[in-house]
Amino acid sequence: MPNRLVHESSPYLLQHANNPVDWFPWCDEAFKTAASQDKPVFLSIGYSACHWCHVMEHESFENQQIADYLNKHFISIKVDREERPEIDQIYMQAVVALTGQGGWPLSAFLTPDQKFFFGGTYWPPQQRFGMPGFDHVLNSVHDAYHNRRKMVEQQSAQITQMLADQWTRFQGPSETGTQLFTRNTISLAIEHLQKLFDLENGGFGSAPKFPHPIDLQVLIRALDYAAELPQHSRFSIQQMIDTTLTKMAYGGIYDHLGGGFARYSVDAKWLVPHFEKMLYDNALLATVYLNAFQTTGNQLFRQVTEQTLEYILNYLTDSAGGFHSAEDADSEGVEGKFYIWEKAEILEALGDDLGESFCQFFGVTDAGNFEGANILNVTDSFAEFAASQNLDEISLGQALQQGKQTLLAIRDQRIRPAKDDKVLVSWNALTIDALANAAIVFESPVYLQAAQRAAHFVNKSMSDSEGRLLHTWRLGTAKLRAYLDDHSFLINALVSLYEADFDERWIEWASELCEFMIQYFSDSGGGFFFTADDHEALIVRTRDLQDSSIPSGNSMAAFALIRMGRLCGRSDWIELGEQTIRSAATLIEKAPMASGQMLLALDLALRENRQYVLMVNTPLIAARSVIRHLNRSREFGDSLVVSTVESTSVTQPLRNVLSGKSAIDGEPSLYVCMNYTCQQPLVGATEIDDYLKPAKQGEAN
Repeated sequence: MPNRLVHESSPYLLQHANNPVDWFPWCDEAFKTAASQDKPVFLSIGYSACHWCHVMEHESFENQQIADYLNKHFISIKVDREERPEIDQIYMQAVVALTGQGGWPLSAFLTPDQKFFFGGTYWPPQQRFGMPGFDHVLNSVHDAYHNRRKMVEQQSAQITQMLADQWTRFQGPSETGTQLFTRNTISLAIEHLQKLFDLENGGFGSAPKFPHPIDLQVLIRALDYAAELPQHSRFSIQQMIDTTLTKMAYGGIYDHLGGGFARYSVDAKWLVPHFEKMLYDNALLATVYLNAFQTTGNQLFRQVTEQTLEYILNYLTDSAGGFHSAEDADSEGVEGKFYIWEKAEILEALGDDLGESFCQFFGVTDAGNFEGANILNVTDSFAEFAASQNLDEISLGQALQQGKQTLLAIRDQRIRPAKDDKVLVSWNALTIDALANAAIVFESPVYLQAAQRAAHFVNKSMSDSEGRLLHTWRLGTAKLRAYLDDHSFLINALVSLYEADFDERWIEWASELCEFMIQYFSDSGGGFFFTADDHEALIVRTRDLQDSSIPSGNSMAAFALIRMGRLCGRSDWIELGEQTIRSAATLIEKAPMASGQMLLALDLALRENRQYVLMVNTPLIAARSVIRHLNRSREFGDSLVVSTVESTSVTQPLRNVLSGKSAIDGEPSLYVCMNYTCQQPLVGATEIDDYLKPAKQGEAN
């Protein structure tokens, strides 16, 4: 018989709807029941693509004996961390503080007033491999709660106070008095990355190895002024970028058939992925590869950008227009089964000649590289492989592409991993941003239309009756008022989308979101809370300063406010963004790898406030060549406004910027403004082209 989770919309919660555990979703009823029955609360937090969450479900939550014990002695609550990130933030910090490590599934034990007193992550059902069994943990917690209540209450009170302090620990000015608003701050962060850089394999640290797209963005942006920075080690910034992005693109973490990246690699060489694919990873990595292509002109980086975006469009796009959250690591109960190949399968599908070349290029052997089968990966570049085999590059490329298409068609007939088809505003915003920027660089109407469609979907389908943004949507129903990252990520995405199509409605919406974010999320001590001031009361109100796999809400708020302020001429937004950076000074100083997006905001704040305003009196398509040259000439931080009408007819956020500007004598007219002071307009395409610097390498390709 299904439990209460059968009425939920989250795919993760629905996975547990038929467990014998008498699950509650997070709700007042659960805690009131715990209080009335004097029972502790068992809180289990995970997400649908989490491999070990599935393992613990099968081993423990489908185990009738364990379920009976839970139902008798506990009130059990199941939470999807992606739906309720504010709950996950609190109790993950508690578990890390108690045990020194965290992860999912997250297992926490609470008092009926939501206070944490014990927890961990995955436990096997019975003791093994030196790990306590979940059955023993439950028995010990039950005993402690009823027979050592005073100790439980003291510990829960101490941990609750620690949590309150934890969220302010990194908040505030630099403890050493270091001047924050200089490039030296970024230089010190780069020095930290250089110390962790893996010269042989790329990336930072050892196994398991995560892509760190935000840190890579910091390095890419620093290339603009790398000559001004001291060289702290033998690893140059360019070397770290090129090695990491190339090795990841060659490794098994990258899907060589369908495009896109798995969440991380379990080894240092990027060979064996943890096979789950997350929307946010692929959106952030598409942007990294796009920006690296713009900087270097490396065609491999362009190819990876396009294939990663194609993966999102082909496999993660909802028919309503939004983007789904993730694909699981498992299929048919086996991790990675969907993605791996035996050599004989490939030879049968491609024939001996093409099959042998394909297997050599993608590292496929009879013995395999993963549990007797093969994860496709590349060891030599395409040119190196062609030379070593004395093959013509064009013919080889066509043959390998044919082989990939054939195997992809076969793979698509396999049972796919389960998909989490909920739509989250924050992750969709990252994807809209990636698509909009790719549309600009590649002049792709397909990417632009996908970004526009997703933005329209969020606007129309993910708000409540009061017009407030909602965090999650699935199968026609949106719910849960949005968080700080939903607002700040979406503001940034809307600026990118405006700069791709110059539809002023995006800036009008972004302006409304800015004002709402400031009104409902601001912290008087600087920066922003993660939840709005009228959100459900929890034991602490969190402030997310540290980046995780995605930027923190505060760091993106700082970035987006500065970006919007520059675009719209709003010095108050710029100042608020800079105040948010100052509020994170201690974090930037102590934990630069948790501060990547804040460093990008700082980088933006340190650059000249250059604004291009292009006035035309013809349809924008007629000014395409001028806009193309502007896009290729703009540097990071430069804003671009394009308008075909007089300022009296435009939306309020851009009215001041466009005031007094027009297309002189009917010709395209470019106003270049620095720090709110505009030069004499450049009139006509020839004069504009003569002024603009040559296109950066790669953008004209």
